[in-house]
Amino acid sequence: MKDLSSALQAHLDEGTTTLAWCWRITRADGVTFGFTDHDRTLSFDGTEFEPESGLTASEMRFGSDLSVDAQDAEGVLTSDRITETDILDGRWDNAEVELWRVNWADPGQRVLMRRGAIGQIRRGRLAFVAEVRSLAHVLGQTVGRTFQATCDAALGDGRCGFDLEDPAFKGTGAVIEMLRDRAFTALGFEVFAAGWFAHGTVEWTSGANAGRRAEVLAHDLVDGLAILTLLESPVRIITEGDSFIARAGCDKRVTTCGTKFGNVANFRGFPHIPGQDTILRYATKDGGHDGAVL
Repeated sequence: MKDLSSALQAHLDEGTTTLAWCWRITRADGVTFGFTDHDRTLSFDGTEFEPESGLTASEMRFGSDLSVDAQDAEGVLTSDRITETDILDGRWDNAEVELWRVNWADPGQRVLMRRGAIGQIRRGRLAFVAEVRSLAHVLGQTVGRTFQATCDAALGDGRCGFDLEDPAFKGTGAVIEMLRDRAFTALGFEVFAAGWFAHGTVEWTSGANAGRRAEVLAHDLVDGLAILTLLESPVRIITEGDSFIARAGCDKRVTTCGTKFGNVANFRGFPHIPGQDTILRYATKDGGHDGAVL
């Protein structure tokens, strides 16, 4: 049950109301945005809520169980602060959302209807639909370690402890020629063996993608020339001469951790965990059924 102020309750009891919806969205980079379906700018709690932003909310759905309640916010890209490239870059993914019901004649009379986060964003040619998920979606996320044969740490993080700034695992270069939308030849990586940067990252330092990072799917050498293939096509077009920093990658296997990085002491997997073949094995005539470890 919502706790309404006496002033807002008195306004609702009048029968004729001056109410508006306000959305306050805080992205992961800390930037806060305010939008309202009212025709004038509303302001409270240090946030300016932009009018006529094109946002239209669907009905709110609530449940008494732990399922994820969701609401859709549909609109067109009419706000200068909402750009198509930012949506494609993922800057709005999992942004925190507060939905307020506000008396636009007196913004001090307001009530917080729900909190949530932006989930899936579906984008068309002229419009977008953002899913606003309730806080229950956090209960569906994996918490703690994963019991698996491969490492569950991110290469170079605090649990892994490996220094990716080591020159042997980091290189700088530039795009020579585009082969496909996400594959290109690169200058400056001739000294690295093929596959060295597979599963690693590329951080763009110039060009339209400057400041963005992408995952590397494959790293090949053809006639001494490095060919890098990204996991996904970048939002902005890669052009010849774009410079970047590439860092080595790891396929999360204990063998790679030891031979490539010499970091088995920090391996965060369980390489000796029995696989599915252990469950599916059956008795055979050649013996080997003495109770020993398979």
